[in-house]
Amino acid sequence: MPAASDSFKIAAVQATPVYLDRDATIDKACGLIAEAGRNGACLIVFPESFVPAYPDWVWAVPPGQVGLLNELYARLLDNAVEIPSAATQRLCQAAKRAKAHVVMGMTERNTEASGGSLYNTLLYIDAQGNILGKHRKLVPTGGERLVWAQGDGSTLEVYDTPFGKLGGLICWENYMPLARYAMYAWGTQVYVAATWDQGEPWLSTLRHIAKEGRAFVIGCCMALRKADVAEKAESVQPFYKGLGEWINGGDSAIVNPDGEIIAGPLHNEEGILYAEIDPAQMSGPKWMLDVAGHYARPDVFELIVHTDARPMITSKAGAPGPDGSTPRKTTRRKQATR
Repeated sequence: MPAASDSFKIAAVQATPVYLDRDATIDKACGLIAEAGRNGACLIVFPESFVPAYPDWVWAVPPGQVGLLNELYARLLDNAVEIPSAATQRLCQAAKRAKAHVVMGMTERNTEASGGSLYNTLLYIDAQGNILGKHRKLVPTGGERLVWAQGDGSTLEVYDTPFGKLGGLICWENYMPLARYAMYAWGTQVYVAATWDQGEPWLSTLRHIAKEGRAFVIGCCMALRKADVAEKAESVQPFYKGLGEWINGGDSAIVNPDGEIIAGPLHNEEGILYAEIDPAQMSGPKWMLDVAGHYARPDVFELIVHTDARPMITSKAGAPGPDGSTPRKTTRRKQATR
């Protein structure tokens, strides 16, 4: 790990998952973590829902196709990741071997209640192979609400690392001004913007966030072709008629605190973007603009962030039921880890 005054290297992985195959995608991710680590990256960022793939069918398959949507959701649920689990342990071991922090986008299966709901999640792992925490997307966008539930404020967090404060948001969460402001106010210096978006105006959004927050922004998206989906989800293919080879070309990019793109964008190909970071750039530009400091007006505007968890169910021993009876003692079923 670099000292506070040393430059350091960050990496944005633009890769194609093994579609709807958690274990094979984690195999690929571990190989990419190793590669980026060998090339000196101390932070390695992956795209939104890289494991087991972004469920792009939510934009292609009409909601009336209930049978097909049931089939696809069941497969996504079966290949989603529980945190922690054997799947996350493999990623932790890969991060430890690479001696790098890893931010991994994944579809997470909830373990707090039914086990039947999913979240769009970023998992943060440190260079010692420990899970720092996770962030669940607060508001799934449009068709994403067919497959992902809403996260709560308990997973909004910024992490102290040897190279600076690390935080971020997922895709169009980055269009939520108050969520961005929370990231700035908590001191984010390296800002992860894992996404499924590409091209313009998304690249301009990354540049705006970088300059507004005076942070290095890592915009990371997967590259996905129709052929990648066909192998695992042939039933979706008719809904992609008229589309070219690429469902998503990626356009991953790294942006400096002045809003300048310093790596990428990478289009219609897999690859790893690298950027060498000068820590002085994470603080020096704030003399002119610090939107959560001297350029703020807390006497005029106030933001309150509710960071408490909102559980699906809370049990209280001995509490009477609606009819006044005392409920029976129940035993929670253990779920297999994924």
